[in-house]
Amino acid sequence: MSDSEERHEPLGEIVSTPGADMVLPSHALTVTGSPATTPAEIELSGVVQVSERQQARRENWRLIRRRPAFIVGVFIVLVWTVCALLGDHITPHNPLDYRGGTHLSPRAKFPFGTDEQGRDVLSRVMAGARDVLKVAPLAALLGVLFGVIVGMVMGYFGRWLDNVLGRIVEAFLALPVILLALLAVSTLGSSPAVVIGVVAALFTPVVARTVRSAVLAERDLDYVTSARLRGESSTFVMFREILPNVSGPIIVELTVRIGYAVFTVATLSFLGAGPQPPSPDWGAQVSEGFRNISADIWWTTFFPAAAIASLVIAANLIADSVQSVLEAS
Repeated sequence: MSDSEERHEPLGEIVSTPGADMVLPSHALTVTGSPATTPAEIELSGVVQVSERQQARRENWRLIRRRPAFIVGVFIVLVWTVCALLGDHITPHNPLDYRGGTHLSPRAKFPFGTDEQGRDVLSRVMAGARDVLKVAPLAALLGVLFGVIVGMVMGYFGRWLDNVLGRIVEAFLALPVILLALLAVSTLGSSPAVVIGVVAALFTPVVARTVRSAVLAERDLDYVTSARLRGESSTFVMFREILPNVSGPIIVELTVRIGYAVFTVATLSFLGAGPQPPSPDWGAQVSEGFRNISADIWWTTFFPAAAIASLVIAANLIADSVQSVLEAS
């Protein structure tokens, strides 16, 4: 080779910015310009993905808090939560004591009327929030917790384990929820612990199926591959790497399950498999007053049923708000 011939390293690409033009070597463009191939590039790509998703989650939460439906739903939940926590301290009358004539229609002294034993319906509806909110949220939380564990295992490991657990999940989903819950509660008893366990067990397969789908979309991304290359355990990868990135669908499932849990618990109480009289439980009140509707005594059924409906609607408003923001992001 002659002295006049010189060997030059490729300059790469010229990157224009608002203030200057920068010449970057070709190897500096690997992460953004082409798929990562080396362990270091994969790890860097994974860090970038996680950082972007954290920023997206903060922005989503800001948008959720501004949605009117979310605000209304949270307000309704807070009202019933206050009633559940304070109970007899804020009710106009003792919900278990005779306060006036039987079956009095709504009036100034008794805005929701009285029941067949002369008890104030408003006080009983306010106090009845305690029974529902003591069982339904905890049952939904446990159902989501177990469902997340099962769904993570199914989605991450796949293969034969996914097939076996998938068949079990499909078998449970084919069963009628209310009938199965009624059978279990009738056999094991109607204590709050039993009702919580039964409802949680019924919700687990539904949540597991949702979480499995979310994990399948994440398990082959760069940040997961990076964690595997670092030698992290499967438990670490599932619950420290993947779980934060599938938190959106899980939060939606939790809010939806709370609404379903309220309805399921109230239905069990209506059928006699929940708290027994004289408990002011909403489902039990609807059951007690239902037979008097034909006699035009509607208020003993309407107001506790409206309380159930309001709490279920509130949970759905929150769930819809969260889901709408996540789908748009």
